[in-house]
Amino acid sequence: MTDWTSHLRADPTDWLLAPDNPSVRYFALAELDGVPIGDPRAVDAKAAIMRTGVVPQVLAKQEDGGYWGDPKRFYDAKYTGTVWQLMILAEHLADGGDERIRKACEFLLEHSQDLASGGFAMHRSAKLGGGRHTEVLPCLTGNMVWSMIRLGWGADSRVQRGIEWITTYQRFDDAVADPPQGWPYDKFEVCWGRHTCHMGAVKALKALAETPEGERSADVQRTIDAGVEYLLKHHIHKRSHDLTKVAKPGWLRFGFPLMYQTDALEILEILTRLGCRDSRMQEAVDVLVSRQDSTGKWTLANTFNGRFLVDVEEIGKPSKWITLNALRVLKRYYA
Repeated sequence: MTDWTSHLRADPTDWLLAPDNPSVRYFALAELDGVPIGDPRAVDAKAAIMRTGVVPQVLAKQEDGGYWGDPKRFYDAKYTGTVWQLMILAEHLADGGDERIRKACEFLLEHSQDLASGGFAMHRSAKLGGGRHTEVLPCLTGNMVWSMIRLGWGADSRVQRGIEWITTYQRFDDAVADPPQGWPYDKFEVCWGRHTCHMGAVKALKALAETPEGERSADVQRTIDAGVEYLLKHHIHKRSHDLTKVAKPGWLRFGFPLMYQTDALEILEILTRLGCRDSRMQEAVDVLVSRQDSTGKWTLANTFNGRFLVDVEEIGKPSKWITLNALRVLKRYYA
């Protein structure tokens, strides 16, 4: 066994490669087995994403205008509105060139993106069009930028403006004496205040981690570096000012998809995607390893099932998504 697989109680790779979840199968082929993306097995798995499982079920519920449900409640209809469906489609690596997904991206760019700043807001401005300037959220902006990059829209100038919003406004404060002032910081103290919202910081870093490494501007790299240090200062899941305490116990109950929430596994996945291997990650990695069962699988412990349009896996049962993400982390961390 190689170094990273020595941390497994058993090898679940064949289970991940089964055809019932084509998204997981594709990622397992490409990232665990090292199959080239042009290999017929990878090509077939990626094509199957649009035919089998969650993606076609979500798309079947879409309205002709590119939205799901009430078009005005694209954000606050949790978790059935358009924002949340786009995130699920991106997590499953749906085809961003599909006309239905193009309509969804265009809908959110028209209705949620603030025309003045490029950030994404909870509601549309009836007066000016675009998202309401006063309702731009860091977690929403990170999630929308990440989703659109993942779906192949990274070169779109509007998505680039979303990236610029992150590099301009996203903060990684840790109980600073003087919290930031002015827009966008004054509106939502819970997002900023003296201590930056952990979820907003994670989603911003997740978005920037999705940008191709060779195309990252100096501002993008600067923001990535600040975000990485912020998360490492917290040892992933601890209180930075008292590292004997877990910040939120729920962060050690792994879930998928997490929407605007986060957990230790998602943070480790982002950091290792960025090539980060730091001793401050070790305790969280050890917790991750300890959560596998005797077959080398991880359980879905946290879910919004019952609130989604289409449920994703089953709580309390072995999860292909959690297992895939755990293996990604271990392979990168122990490479």
